[in-house]
Amino acid sequence: MAGKKRIVAACVVAAAAIVAGVVAVNADNIFKEKINEDWTVDYSNVKTGTVNARVAVHDPSVMKDKDTYYIFGTHMTAAKSDDLRTWTYLGNGYNEKNPVYGELMSDPTGNVFAYTGKGNSVIPTQGNGVAMWAPDIIYNKEMKKWCMYYCTSSTFNASTIGFATADKIEGPYKWEANLVYSGLTNDSISSTDVLDYVSEDYAKSHYIDAKGEYNFNEYPNALDPTIFYDKDGKFWMVYGSWSGGIFILQLDEKTGKVIHPEADEVNRVDAYFGRKLIGGGHKSIEGPYIMYDKESDYYYLYVSYGGLAQKGGYQIRVFRSKTPDGDYVDMNGDAPFEKAGNHGYFGLKLSGNYIMPSNPAAYMATGHNSAFIDDDGKKYIVYHTRFSNQGENFSDRTKQYFLNKEGWPCMLPYATNGETISDKGYSKDEVVGTYYVVNHGYAIDGKVNEPIKLALSKRGKVYGDGIEGTWTMENGKPYMTVTFDDVTYSGVFCKMKDEGNTDVMVFTAVGKNTSVWGVKY
Repeated sequence: MAGKKRIVAACVVAAAAIVAGVVAVNADNIFKEKINEDWTVDYSNVKTGTVNARVAVHDPSVMKDKDTYYIFGTHMTAAKSDDLRTWTYLGNGYNEKNPVYGELMSDPTGNVFAYTGKGNSVIPTQGNGVAMWAPDIIYNKEMKKWCMYYCTSSTFNASTIGFATADKIEGPYKWEANLVYSGLTNDSISSTDVLDYVSEDYAKSHYIDAKGEYNFNEYPNALDPTIFYDKDGKFWMVYGSWSGGIFILQLDEKTGKVIHPEADEVNRVDAYFGRKLIGGGHKSIEGPYIMYDKESDYYYLYVSYGGLAQKGGYQIRVFRSKTPDGDYVDMNGDAPFEKAGNHGYFGLKLSGNYIMPSNPAAYMATGHNSAFIDDDGKKYIVYHTRFSNQGENFSDRTKQYFLNKEGWPCMLPYATNGETISDKGYSKDEVVGTYYVVNHGYAIDGKVNEPIKLALSKRGKVYGDGIEGTWTMENGKPYMTVTFDDVTYSGVFCKMKDEGNTDVMVFTAVGKNTSVWGVKY
């Protein structure tokens, strides 16, 4: 009897083991997916289109007044729009009849181009041309004036930042003061206000080298000023292009002029030029733009790397800080300075050269952006771009962006067209499928980033040509992640229209200082 019980028990155990084994095998088979997909990138059936801005405003700085959007840019250009897509010129070009910049061009005081910007300046430009670049407009609440901060330039490091005022945003603007000078030499320093703030010995031992020329590797080029209020109402100017990097100075809201700080070498603060935020060693960092976002309680510092020509690798990068004057760091907690090595690995790259389905040509040299948060809370980046089939011709683009769960900007792949992200997220059926995916990488060159195909499966797997990974989505929210090639990107899903005006599902996500964009048809 006891023997029969043991035999029965053994049979039960064996049967259980067999059943368990079958279940395990079946479970393994259930979670193995076979994706029958042609990974060849072919979007010949995708309708192409174009976003015709109708204007070419280089280095666009965006501002909104009432219900109208404005961009102001290099070469005395300005335009306005009511939809962020189609723009109309207000002023364009160096002429005294320019309704926005006319008085600055005619220069009745003789101060606008006194130091730089014309052939007869203290530091002359080549020939007799005019060089006025990268204005930024802000409404000064204390002065009750629209203030334009701009720069004039004669060489790769000799420039002047000045400011002008107007009663209306469309001008005309009147010169008020010159604020910062660069390109100092033994011969030119007396034509600036530098010695009002530092001693001659200090200036010549720091700003001027043994040959009597400007120490541009450590000190800034006075270009690309942009102005912002911090969350406490203080007034700031960030500026700089290549040379010694990006610097920041506080402004006096009552006068619009610079408040020069006390020197603090430990914290990179110079008594004349202000605090160095990033850069140096004449590496490609320019076009700084700082904006505070209360959603994340961070200040975001946008800059451009590379050369601005079509194949110069121009691109948008971003750093962030909890305070307006830094420290600003990237996704790795780092920032580039003189000895940073390859600065392409520093700063979150939001956009470089790329082509996506429905683009009629590759977008090239996407850079020198500004940003703003609209009255309805939507966030936008405005920049200029060149194209692979148009040489050095350029146009302006406005794209909506979102902050991911970690508070980093994620820019949509197509120009804004009134899209609204779903705060409640999307169903799995809406987002699964095959995407054309562009990875912007880290390079600073003229290569175009082209799409690959990736499939997001219902079981949370990612498949591609030799690629396997995972993806997730958050129920009730638009947040998502996608992991492949050992990098996890965090971002959002969003429905929008591509450039052919086709309704598509996209994702935009960032990870390890680079961005990926995906579009599904």
